[in-house]
Amino acid sequence: MIKYCLKCKNCSLEFESWFSSSREFDRLKKLKYLNCQKCNSKKIEKTLMTPNLTNTKNKSFHQNEKKIKEVKYQLKKYQRFVKDNFEFVGDNFAYEARSIHYNKQKKKKGIYGNASSEEVKELKNEGIETEILPWIDDKEN
Repeated sequence: MIKYCLKCKNCSLEFESWFSSSREFDRLKKLKYLNCQKCNSKKIEKTLMTPNLTNTKNKSFHQNEKKIKEVKYQLKKYQRFVKDNFEFVGDNFAYEARSIHYNKQKKKKGIYGNASSEEVKELKNEGIETEILPWIDDKEN
């Protein structure tokens, strides 16, 4: 895994993101999957970043590991809640959300599924309330 400091050329927002490799960053950028969290621009570039060297005996390293485990635990708790209380619609999320919104259907359960960032942006522009949740694979510890 590699962490890059990224900068939006449109609004100058700087943020960090993890990638499996530098090649993966290049691949995602080429496919236009990288976008700014603030303005949704696809003009994202890597910037210089100071190396973060840690020693396993370093106290802050263990504190960070503990925080990461807590965040993962909370995310998995949210996922369990969503799975138990919402209907999974897979890749049809945008279609189903529009169907509920425009046809004024009353569903017994809310829905969850997969949608691209562009689909989510379109839904929000149409006044359809959506939220994005990070999803951790069940096989991941």
